[in-house]
Formats: sequence, structure tokens, C-alpha cells
Amino acid sequence: SAQAGLFVHKGIPQYPAMAEASGRRPAAMPCGAPPRRAAVLAAQVCAGFEEEASSLDKAEILALRRSYFCAAQSVSYANTEPLLIVRGEGSHLFDERGRAFLDTRNNVCHVGHAHPRVAAAVAQQAATLNTNTRYLHPNVSLLAKRLVGTFPKGSGLEVCFFVNSGSEANDLAIRLAFARTRSREVIVVDHGYHGHTQQTIDISPYKFDHKGGEGAKPNVHKVTCPCTFRGPHRGADAGARYASEVEQACRSSPDGQVAAFIVESGMSVGGVILPPEGYLAACYRAVRAAGGVCIADEVQVGFGRFGEYFWGFEQQHVAPDIVTVGKPFGNGMPLAAVVTTRSVAEAFDNGMEYFNTFGGNPVCAAAGLAMLEVLRAEGLQQSAAQVGAHLRDELRALARRRPLIGDVRGQGLFIGIEFIRDSTSLQPATAETSEICSRMKDEHFILMSIDGPGDNVLVIKPPMCFSCADADRVVAALDAVLGSLRGVGAAGAGGRTPT
Repeated sequence: SAQAGLFVHKGIPQYPAMAEASGRRPAAMPCGAPPRRAAVLAAQVCAGFEEEASSLDKAEILALRRSYFCAAQSVSYANTEPLLIVRGEGSHLFDERGRAFLDTRNNVCHVGHAHPRVAAAVAQQAATLNTNTRYLHPNVSLLAKRLVGTFPKGSGLEVCFFVNSGSEANDLAIRLAFARTRSREVIVVDHGYHGHTQQTIDISPYKFDHKGGEGAKPNVHKVTCPCTFRGPHRGADAGARYASEVEQACRSSPDGQVAAFIVESGMSVGGVILPPEGYLAACYRAVRAAGGVCIADEVQVGFGRFGEYFWGFEQQHVAPDIVTVGKPFGNGMPLAAVVTTRSVAEAFDNGMEYFNTFGGNPVCAAAGLAMLEVLRAEGLQQSAAQVGAHLRDELRALARRRPLIGDVRGQGLFIGIEFIRDSTSLQPATAETSEICSRMKDEHFILMSIDGPGDNVLVIKPPMCFSCADADRVVAALDAVLGSLRGVGAAGAGGRTPT
């Protein structure tokens, strides 16, 4: 039922009323002006959709989803028991029964689920104004200034475009590259994923090379994923040897010209792949010599997740021409951006207006500003370095006792655990990984996700407030599950657990 200031689901309070979340009273209106609608509505007890929504149980919600959603839109843990998540706080999610789940997989709520500072900023701005960026507004202009201020000095990354998602950001980045170079040739990395628009599907081997995909278009040149665990190059010269494929792709493109080289600074669906030393520097030299621009996709790992570095590309000591950011930027609100150099931006300014109705709107910009402030005030980048190092150390110690763990890799709070059946062949332990993921949820109330070409990598990319105590809990639970694997036929082991 709807109660004053709360949306209640099955007796559990969920969402603070917008007027109360900010902790501030609405500003006085000029004499004779009508009262603010939002302020009036927030002061009333309205029995609207909240009452009907709160009365639905899990089975009814799932039935509605199956009736009105396309089956292509998957449900997490559909092979065991889907979760009805109704509340979040910090590094935990809560279901309708009040059970708390440790969230190791949600890099969207970057500074923590329902962070009060972000919630208050959003509530206050939503109760005041939300409109498009053709009007001047301080939030989006200040956000641009602060975002640009996070990039390395001298990088030239100083012009912002605000959009709503990482897919939009990468789509726009390709448009910018096309405008800057007049070429249409794009170099991509195998297993890469850059979004769900048609343009970004066309540059995502993770999509176009798999079920439902149509393969690479003639203008898209795929190079080998720079994996040093199971890839063809694993020694000290792996970076240079993988980069040689990019050099060859540049030489073999029409007239030796390319538009862009795009790669994730940390490849998530590829199975937590960080490029080996020297890789990006060599790739960038080749691409720029061929007239192209270099795009760093930071949607998954940006904003301090690497701990030591605020941006993933900094680990490689390079400066891209275009950077795309998304998921974590708005801490759950739809906010993303493209940041580029002045020369690329000027080439794009060809007379055709670029307008994005919701990109950088005042409410989402408020979320972005608050997220950046919390990230700094709570020392979450430094925490990611410390907690991530502790977690990797503990996981590697566990791997010495549990041979199913073939590799532990990553940086900061971006970690991959790869499971294998044989240390020589590196056969992916796909069924075992599915069982592990399902049992971590069912028995230990820990949410994890599976990625990698062999569906055998658990990816850890939690909210940045994830603690050493959280890390220790993950390791202890993983040890317990690995010590009691049931094998194929067990719940969750018959194929990939959809996460």
C-alpha cells in the first residue's frame, strides 16, 4: 500500500519520498505564483500505481514479464530461481522476503546502491526541473568541467557530449571517428562488446559472431583478443605480438587508411582481459599512422575501478582521441558521455546539429555530480586498490588448494576467476562455473556473473564500497562450494547460469 513518504512492497519500505530525500524544503515562490506541482504531490498520500505494484507477488510479476516482454530480454538466474529485488543499500541487494544478497557484479551503482547523497541530489532536482540541454543549466556545464578534470593533463580530452547509455556513447564515438577521418574502416578486438545499437553490434564480435549475429561487415576488421592466459601470445613480448595484428589490419585496409580502433580498457564479457604491457601504445601508433583515431571504451571500468588509475587506459600510459563512459556515471541513473579532443569535435561540427533530448538532463547531471563527489569524499578509488589487492591475494591462495581455479586476474575491483578442468589443455569448466554461480546465490546469498568465451569466468565488479569483509565472505563461500561440487545435473549446472 501507499503510505506517506514510502512505497511499500509486502510490508518492506522501499523508496523515500522525493520531497523528504533531499532534506530541504521547497524554495518560496513569488507572491501570486502557483505552488509547485511536485511539492504539492509529495505532500499528499496518493493511492496510485504504487498500491497495485506492491500487491504483486513474484509469480505474478514473472507472468507479466513473460506476457509483455520479448523473450530476448533475459532474466537473471532463470535456470534456478529468479530474484525479485526490491531494495538496495551499499554493496547489498534485498529481495521481497527481506533477504540480503552481497552484490559482486553490479558496476552500475558505482558508489553503492541507494547512496543517500546521490538519492538526495536526484530527488531535489527532480522536484525542481528536468528538461533538455538546449536551455542553459548549471548542472550539466559543471559536470562537463568536473568530468574533463579527471583526465590526465595534456591528454587533450576536453570536449563533452552527454548521452544516456554506453551504447549511445560508443555509437556516437564511431560517428565522430567517421567525421574526423572520412574513412569507414574500423578495427575491433575479438570478444569485444560495445553496445546494442545496430552500429555498436556491428563493431562487437561478442554479438555479431554469436547466435543471431551476421558476422563482421566488410569494413570491420577483427584482431585477436590480447589474452595472456589462453591466447596465442603469453610471454613478455605478448603486447607487441598482439599489436602486430592491428598493424597488419591497418596495412590491409583500403588505401591503408582506417577510421578507428576501439577496445575496452578492461574487457568484461571477454572474461576480464587487461591488455599486456605495451599493447595500446603500439596499436595507437599504427592506427594514427593510418589516419585513424583511437577510442577507449571505459564503460565498464572507468571512474577509479582500477584503483591505481582513474581511467583504465592510463594503465597503458597512452592518451586516446575519444573516451566513452557509461554505466557507473549516474550511479543507476541513465547518464553516459563521450569525451574527445578539440580537433575531433571540430570535424564533427559540419553543419548537422547534434541533439540528444535526455542526454545530460539536469536530474541525471545531478546524479553524476553527486557520484563524483562521493567517490572522492569517501576515498573509494583508494579503497578499490586496497580491497582489490586483498581479494586477488586471497583468491590466488585459494587457487593453490582448488585446482579448478586456473587463473585469477584483474586490477582493483575488476577481477576475473577462470575455472578450467585441465591445466594443460585449459578446457573451460563451463558446467562447474554455472553450478558455482548458482550455489553462491542459493546457499551463500552472493550474486556473481559469468562471462568469457567459454562461459567459465566469474567476473567481480561490485559497487566501489565493497569492503575487505565482503571480499573475505566471497572467498570463504567460494571455498565451500568448490569443496562440494555436485557435477553436471546439479541445479544450475546444466549450461550457463544467465546472470
